Amino acid sequence: MITRMKISGFKNLVDVDVRFGPFTCVAGVNGVGKSNLFDAIIFLSALAEKQLIEAAMSVRGEGGRAADVRHLFHRSGDDYSDKMSFEVEMIIPPKGMDDFGQIAEASITFLRYSVSLAYCRENGKGIRGGLELLREELEPIKLGDASKHLLFPHNVAAWRKSAVRGRRSALFISTEGDGPQRIVRMHQDSGGGRTEKWRRGPGSPFPAATLPRTVLSSATNAAVAPTALLARRELQAWRLLQLEPSALRKPDDIAAPRKLGANGSHLPATLYRIAGDRQNTDDVINNNMATQVYTDVAGSLSELIDDVREVRIVRDEKGESLTLEVVDREGTAHPARSLSDGSLRFLALTVLGMDSEEQGLLCLEEPENGIHPERIPSMIELLQDIATDTNNPLGEDNPLSQVIINTHSPAVVSQITDDSLLIAELKEYVVGGKRFKGLSLGCLDQTWRIKAPENINVVSKGKLLSYLNPIRPQSDTDKWDSYSGKKRKEKKARQRVVDRDDIQPLLPFFEGK
Repeated sequence: MITRMKISGFKNLVDVDVRFGPFTCVAGVNGVGKSNLFDAIIFLSALAEKQLIEAAMSVRGEGGRAADVRHLFHRSGDDYSDKMSFEVEMIIPPKGMDDFGQIAEASITFLRYSVSLAYCRENGKGIRGGLELLREELEPIKLGDASKHLLFPHNVAAWRKSAVRGRRSALFISTEGDGPQRIVRMHQDSGGGRTEKWRRGPGSPFPAATLPRTVLSSATNAAVAPTALLARRELQAWRLLQLEPSALRKPDDIAAPRKLGANGSHLPATLYRIAGDRQNTDDVINNNMATQVYTDVAGSLSELIDDVREVRIVRDEKGESLTLEVVDREGTAHPARSLSDGSLRFLALTVLGMDSEEQGLLCLEEPENGIHPERIPSMIELLQDIATDTNNPLGEDNPLSQVIINTHSPAVVSQITDDSLLIAELKEYVVGGKRFKGLSLGCLDQTWRIKAPENINVVSKGKLLSYLNPIRPQSDTDKWDSYSGKKRKEKKARQRVVDRDDIQPLLPFFEGK
């Protein structure tokens, strides 16, 4: 779970410092850079398992897949930044498993991870520019300081004590020196006999200038560096869900992966596995528990579609494939391929919310797509329920899950809690005498982020009202082209729906004529 993130030099993110709670909604107009925040999160996740170049090339560029790592760096006109840096404060799972099946237990679960990268220019031999690791550190955040860092509302005795635990003062990953000779070390969780605070076990030295990947990505052995391993697992659990109807509609082979893919694939197999897990709870076969899973999914879907009696997974006669079906009140079965896009997305999120194995961060772009405006409150409630409940201890029924969405929809903004909202807008920066615009994230007054010691951008009421009352009155400005500054050719006035005399009094913020 990310609690705070600092980003600089990545796309249009310059000196961005943002705090997150269990559920966050980032709202802003198109083109402001909301997606760049998600790209930064997913880039960090990719760095935890891929080589630097591979991770960079996996991040989407303008208009699709990028062809050069240069696209990740902040650009102003024709000038690019040469460095980018990330710092993230996060809560990690207390236990996990390494790549060899060994159990890892974290020394402490509240950590700060930072990494800085530089652009390496072409070497003159036709080889494209690459990335160089400048610094990398993984350090503990003391339990006694947790109250200074976790500002969102939560139950200290129940939730915080179950989520934040352990003891550690030394760094897990450190960087020594500057310039070409700098060294990155991964330190063991115990032992070492060193006197310096940051050295707990000497650790293996890695020459930073020639590293093809982050040191954190090499944490694969629970016996050597269990906390670093679990930090890596946390980053690997950050996902950007881009639910594609074509993937959601597909049946699954019986041997298919039983975890929902980032594109929505393997929905039937995932639901089938969840029902099977409930059926075999405590080594006792309980068909009623499996049935209850499908009943709960149907109940959730009925918030979106009235005509739902049953949701089920059907195995074909040979038992080789799994198909999701929705049965209406007349008893007609509708396979997934015939369901609407919105229904399929709603089903996928419902299944995610029921999956106790689904932990970590879920990022979703414009989740309201394909959903009727009247059903958006149900969608928002579903997403909020996926996030960890900070009033109760962590457990199988309350995993350490986090949800961040972005939107430009007034219908979404009006439904979320006020302390979950961040408004994204462009802010003018001046660096080295050059002016440019970058992403700025602001919160509402009298919400928990106001308590943060850093400078906070407080969103004005006027900016908020533009989301809650997006209907713009017709004015003389409509007669002028904002791009060329020239007067538009006069057109015959058209009466909009919102201009009707019988509709105007029914609208919010109506002031009369």
